[in-house]
Amino acid sequence: MSFFGLTWMRERERESERKLRANDREYNLAFKYATNGIKTSKYNFFTFLPLNLFEQFQRIANVYFLFLLLLQVIPQISSLSWFTTVVPLILVLAVTAAKDATDDINRHRNDNRVNNRKVQVLIDGKLCSERWMDVKVGDIIKLESNQFITADLLLLSSSEPLNLVYIETAELDGETNLKVRQALTVTGAMGDDISRLAGFNGEVICEAPNNRLDHFTGTLLFGDHKFSLDNGKILLRGCTLRNTHWCYGLVLFGGPETKLMQNCGKNIFKRTSIDHLMNVLVIFIFGVLALMCAVLAVGNWLWEINKGYRFTIFLPRQEDSNASLSAFLTFWSYVIILNTLVPISLYVSVEVIRLGNSFYIDWDRKMYDARSDTPAEARTTTLNEELGQVKYIFSDKTGTLTQNIMTFNKCTINGKTYGDVYNYSGQRQDVNEHTEVVDFSFNPLADTKFSFHDHSLVEDVKLGTPEVQGFFRLLALCHTVMAEEKNELAYQAQSPDEGALVTAARNFGFVFCSRTPESITIMEMGKQQRYELLAILDFNNVRKRMSVIVRSPGGRVSLYCKGADTVIFERLHPSCRNLMEVTTEHLNEFAGDGLRTLALAYKDVDEEFLSSWRQRHHEASTALEDREAKLELLFEEMETDLLLLGATAIEDKLQDGVPQTIEQLSKADIKMWVLTGDKQETAENIGYSCNLLREEMNEVFVISGNTPDEVREELRNAWTTMKPDKAEGMVFLPESLLSKRGSAIKDEVVTGEYGLVINGNSLAYALDDSMALDFLWTACMCQAVICCRVTPLQKAQVVELVKKYKKAVTLAIGDGANDVSMIKAAHIGVGISGQEGMQAVSSSDYSFAQFRFLQRLLLVHGRWSYLRMCKFLRYFFYKNFTFTFVHFWFAFFCGFSAQTVYDEWFITLYNLVYTALPVLGLSLFDQDVDDVWSFQYPQLYVPGQLNMYFSKTAFFKCALHSGFSSLVLFFIPYGAMSDTMRNDGKDLGDYQSFAVITQTCLLVTVCIQLSLEVAYWTTVNTIFVVGSLVMYFVVTFAMYSNGMFLLSPSSFSFIGTARNTLNQPNVWLTILLTSIMCVLPVLVYRFLTIQLWPTVNDKVMFKARQAKAAPPPLSRKARMRRGSSRRSGYAFSHAQGYGELVTSRRFLRRPTVSPSSGITPMKRSTTSFIPMGRSAGYSPTAGAHNTKVPDVEVTSLQMYRTT
Repeated sequence: MSFFGLTWMRERERESERKLRANDREYNLAFKYATNGIKTSKYNFFTFLPLNLFEQFQRIANVYFLFLLLLQVIPQISSLSWFTTVVPLILVLAVTAAKDATDDINRHRNDNRVNNRKVQVLIDGKLCSERWMDVKVGDIIKLESNQFITADLLLLSSSEPLNLVYIETAELDGETNLKVRQALTVTGAMGDDISRLAGFNGEVICEAPNNRLDHFTGTLLFGDHKFSLDNGKILLRGCTLRNTHWCYGLVLFGGPETKLMQNCGKNIFKRTSIDHLMNVLVIFIFGVLALMCAVLAVGNWLWEINKGYRFTIFLPRQEDSNASLSAFLTFWSYVIILNTLVPISLYVSVEVIRLGNSFYIDWDRKMYDARSDTPAEARTTTLNEELGQVKYIFSDKTGTLTQNIMTFNKCTINGKTYGDVYNYSGQRQDVNEHTEVVDFSFNPLADTKFSFHDHSLVEDVKLGTPEVQGFFRLLALCHTVMAEEKNELAYQAQSPDEGALVTAARNFGFVFCSRTPESITIMEMGKQQRYELLAILDFNNVRKRMSVIVRSPGGRVSLYCKGADTVIFERLHPSCRNLMEVTTEHLNEFAGDGLRTLALAYKDVDEEFLSSWRQRHHEASTALEDREAKLELLFEEMETDLLLLGATAIEDKLQDGVPQTIEQLSKADIKMWVLTGDKQETAENIGYSCNLLREEMNEVFVISGNTPDEVREELRNAWTTMKPDKAEGMVFLPESLLSKRGSAIKDEVVTGEYGLVINGNSLAYALDDSMALDFLWTACMCQAVICCRVTPLQKAQVVELVKKYKKAVTLAIGDGANDVSMIKAAHIGVGISGQEGMQAVSSSDYSFAQFRFLQRLLLVHGRWSYLRMCKFLRYFFYKNFTFTFVHFWFAFFCGFSAQTVYDEWFITLYNLVYTALPVLGLSLFDQDVDDVWSFQYPQLYVPGQLNMYFSKTAFFKCALHSGFSSLVLFFIPYGAMSDTMRNDGKDLGDYQSFAVITQTCLLVTVCIQLSLEVAYWTTVNTIFVVGSLVMYFVVTFAMYSNGMFLLSPSSFSFIGTARNTLNQPNVWLTILLTSIMCVLPVLVYRFLTIQLWPTVNDKVMFKARQAKAAPPPLSRKARMRRGSSRRSGYAFSHAQGYGELVTSRRFLRRPTVSPSSGITPMKRSTTSFIPMGRSAGYSPTAGAHNTKVPDVEVTSLQMYRTT
């Protein structure tokens, strides 16, 4: 096991720092670092059987049945043969073991595939091909383009200029944009010289293994010098090398110590609410079983004392036997006989049902996305019925509700808006596919797939309007985009927002061509201009802006800044006040169209001030303490007295069907919470766009306090508004409840609909222990909640808070690695196969390609699965309780002797053969109404949230029903058969004949009862029910035949009983009467319930029958509202920007674009980006997003939604 590095933590104390030496395996092995092999499997050939059995017998049910088996081998106790228990037990253990073995074999295959990948390792001065798992800490390895990175490496050298490498980190952070890493100059000088690399003996002292993907600290000792190491010099396992011919790296961490594996963690084993309820009920059943056995044991003791002496003549007792010993043995005998109260087949059936319902999700063509060729996938089989009980949905925004495709839509420049289209009468027109687009043929470098509809903007550019040209010059210069040319000009952007803006500037004549650490080259209206790059004031989530300082070819020094409007406006020169007011009005208009905004400003910089500032900037950037704070002060000093140019408006397109899906889920009384890293204005605006927030709401509360007291006051004000009648005596829940896990906050009844928006700073206070319940109590009274600027940890905390204090099922849905913690924390995790890698999908329980499929997953598959499971449990308990209670009544007529009322073979086959398939047919094929009616009436989903179909109350009703049926099944045959003769004059009232009649009545009754439960008959259901009855009679006549008796007289003692009993007319009359008596109360109860207290299911089923299962009339598609009065906001990437990288000679070097001789009318280029809508578009994957695709089937929601 130590081969895979699993015992290294046991053999030594947890390391505080790591020390290693390059090319010195002997030195490094002394530290017992983990090798590069990974092991995610649980078993091997020798450990599988003992470990798997150990795990299976941790389930109390399996231990119980093993205990029964041990009791059955004691002759003094058991009245049943051992095979009645051992056969079902072995079957359950074997099925579970086979499933576990299959899963583990797949894990072994995955491990072997990864561990046996080849990589070139420098050993003894030569490059040797080695398996990944043979790589050791301190080895130097060579990677080539498009290879996966083998381990966590210190980059030594690369084929690219300045020792740069480009990596894709989608599997780590979900981002598909290329990242840049750069080696130290001292190691980069070795290049690919094998002799110099083999002689490299540098020592690294760095941090211990940890899971921080964005942080690394360490030092390299080489020669007489010490060099600082940071995250920009590290290549992490899980990344992919791109656009780099080769690179060399030094292994720092391997296998389980890599940051990728450190972040994997353990998957939480999720169990459904029905599973938890079943555990409680099983314990209760054990108590009832013990009570029944105790009653019968006392009965045996009394019987032995009062009447047992009469039977000693033909049943002589052992010398040491007495009534007490007999009662003790009888107790354990009845534990064996009555064990069917908790049948082991229950657990097998549950797993089969869940597996079958999972296949329905995988096979559903209406959840298949044709564009991405992605089907829905049930990645777990244990949570299907939980899908029918969801009350709270926690969703990411970007990539989940939106497409993460940004399109340049509108802008405002110097107080004038561009982007709207007007007719000849001056009225605004809607833009559609027939609207005339702007002709960019004047620009040979324009993106042919870029589209814009307002001709006035391009005319102002051609006329040379200074403000307009300055606007696009800023967009072409102020960014961290990297340009490359491979048969076409293409951009690699840190965020899709930046890509869309640079693409827009490109089409309007300001083409970003290339960059070096000291310069930016652009084409301005056909003329090449080279700007000296003096500094980049990079973006972060606190600054909410970025700036560049450049010197133009004419020697003019300027600062160009872009960022959130609220931040930019605070730093404007007083002379811009009027322009700011006009621009603010335009921003509000853009917000009404659901757009993300970004303000642009500039200023000229004095050379003398710049020189002093750059000196102080250099000192701050090299400081070892408080570096960030010092830089922030310098940035603030520079970014003052800005002059406003205008603002951009970018559309973050919603995914198809998002507003309709949210509306449909709202009708199903499912509350939606959006947890996003975007700023408040952006998230709030998207909330209105996707119909999560509506103008019709009574009020949308905004919680934005900057102190705990302010946040608490705002929460209480919101609560007071929603519950004014309780405002005077309002007392929030005490903090002591926080320590009580079982405490739950009940939903408050609120008149009207409300929404709540809370920003990240306020949420941090709201999640504190002293305020968490205040926040939860208020938020749960709202129909929709939006949490902005939240971190991945806060997402998980919000989900955990709701899980802990609300007795409701939660579902989290997202598409990025930053959603993984939320997905794992929720009861159900759903991953969207989006543009941000597959980390969310890999951690999810269910996955599909579009958010709109969530409604079908819940309202159809989830509801059906829950309904089927509840029907299965009710029926299963009914048939087994009825079966077992008959034994209890029979005990009073057999002297409490532990004699069974049925034949042993019937007991063995009852659950495994006679009643197995009918109940599986019910649980796999039944549905109250089809998917059409399920969408038409989302209210059908509500009973699942309220646990109406299976609960403790439903269980006790089932037990009472079983008790009544068992009385009928025992006493009617008993009364009918006593003192009764056959047609030939022989006695019919013997034990064996009574057993055959009783078990036949039982099987017929439970089959009729199951038929009453079935709401949707199929050929399979019919075959299962009829076939089970036929199977019973065939097996019964075969088992009780002369031939079987001759083979084994002790095992087949009921010779001839079936043919001698079932040929009597009065026996069949008894069977008919018994069945009617058992079923009649059920029919009466259901008739009265449907007539007097019909449920929503009863009403919809009645309508469906009236319509003869025809779909309801198609409703006209309502036009979804997009406008709102809320301000929008621009959201940068969540990560730190590229500014430091660009200005420190770590840049993406690509051939510059050949300068054009001038602007001449010519055919537009066929290169560059893919269209992404009706305006400029950019996607981080540079894939086709709006190309012509075959028509796909209309979604169910579009077909069946009502206005």
